[in-house]
Amino acid sequence: MEIKIAHPNTHCKGSINITGSKSETNRLLLLQALFKGFELKNTSNSDDSQVMQKALQTSSDHIDIHHAGTAMRFLTAYFSHQQGRSVTLTGSQRMQERPIRILVDALRSLGASIDYGKEDGFPPLKIHGKKLAGGKVELPADVSSQYISALLLLGPVLEKGLELHLIGKITSIPYINMTLALLNSLGVTTSFVGQVIRVLPIEEPKRATQIVESDWSSASYFFSIAALSDEAEIHLTSYRQESLQGDSVLRSIYKNLGVSSRFEGTTLILKKEDKPISSCMDLDLSEAPDIAQTIAVSCYGLGIECNLTGLHTLKIKETDRLEALHTELTKLGASIRVTEKSLHLAAGINFKKNCSIPTYNDHRMAMAFAPLALKIPLKIQEAGVVSKSYPDFWEDLKKLNFQIN
Repeated sequence: MEIKIAHPNTHCKGSINITGSKSETNRLLLLQALFKGFELKNTSNSDDSQVMQKALQTSSDHIDIHHAGTAMRFLTAYFSHQQGRSVTLTGSQRMQERPIRILVDALRSLGASIDYGKEDGFPPLKIHGKKLAGGKVELPADVSSQYISALLLLGPVLEKGLELHLIGKITSIPYINMTLALLNSLGVTTSFVGQVIRVLPIEEPKRATQIVESDWSSASYFFSIAALSDEAEIHLTSYRQESLQGDSVLRSIYKNLGVSSRFEGTTLILKKEDKPISSCMDLDLSEAPDIAQTIAVSCYGLGIECNLTGLHTLKIKETDRLEALHTELTKLGASIRVTEKSLHLAAGINFKKNCSIPTYNDHRMAMAFAPLALKIPLKIQEAGVVSKSYPDFWEDLKKLNFQIN
C-alpha cells in the first residue's frame, strides 16, 4: 500500500508505548527454546520475532523465515544442534542473496552437518541436527555481529562450551555485549578479553522472568521527529538508563541536533530545545549501524552536513541501504555521496515536493523517511513493510498529529 503523510503544524506532543526490543526478544526466544522454563515479558510484536517464535515451535521440516535475517542466522545455529532433526531453512528472494558462509563454516568446524540447497554460501540451507561438542572456533569479526551472537547463544548447551577467536576489527560490539549480558542473566559464565570470547557450559540456568526493554532503534524515529519539529515533547516507554542496546547512543547524538532527553522512571522524555545545533555531524556508527538511515534523513531535513562512517554492514541488509539512501535523498534534492562503508551529505535545504519514496522491502527506509513529512508532504510506497520491526508505527505517528491516508 502507498500512503500519503503530512503534518499540519510541526508541533508534536504525545505518549508512545514502543514494543520490546527485537534484538533482545530474538536472543531470549532462542535461549528459552534451548533451556525451557523461564517466562518472557514485553516481547517484540515485530514480524521478525513472530517468525522466530513460530520457527522454534514448529515440527515442520521446511521453515521459511521470509525477510528475517536475524532468524536465519540464529536458527541456523539452533537447528545444527537439534540431534536427530533435519530441516530446510529458507527465506525470501533477498534472503537467498544474503551471505551466510561465514557462520556455516564456523558451525561445520564444530562438527555441524549443513548443506547448501542452491548456491554455495547462501540460503536455503539443509541442516541435519547432531549433538555438537563445542570447543574452539575462529570467525571473521568485521561482517555481522549476528554470526557471533548465533554461536555465543549456542555456547552454554555445548559440552565443552565455546571459545570464539575473532579475526580482524570487531563490528557492532554493543550487540555482542547484549548477547553476553543476557547469557549472564541466566547464570551463564562468559568472558570477553581482547579478541577471544568464552562461554562456559551450564546445565541448570536461572529460571527468573526476563523483561524485554523497548526497542531503541524504534525510538530513533521519534528523536528524528523531535529534531525536525518546531516544538516537541514526546514520552516513550519502557526504557532503561543502563541499556544493553547500542542504539541508546541516540541520546548523545541527538543532543547535538537540538533534542534533550531525560528519564522519569522507565519513561524517556524527548524535548525540542530552542538552541543552536551542530553545523556538521561526523559519526562512526560501526557500533550502531541501524540508526544510520534515521540520522542521515534528520540531517537532510535540518540542512546540515553529515559524514557517517562504519557502515559496511548496511550493504547486506534487507536492501543495500547505502545505495537506497543515495537514490532517495538525491531524488528529494540532496547532494549526497556514498562509498562501500560511508555516507557524505552536503549542507543545504532543497526539498523537492510530491516525491514518492519506495521502501525496497526495508522497514527502516519507510520509518527513517517518515519524519520528513514535518517539512514536506511525502508518499511512502509499500508502507506495510514496517511490520517487520514496528507494526504499530503509522498508528503511533497519528498520536503525534501526523496525517496519514
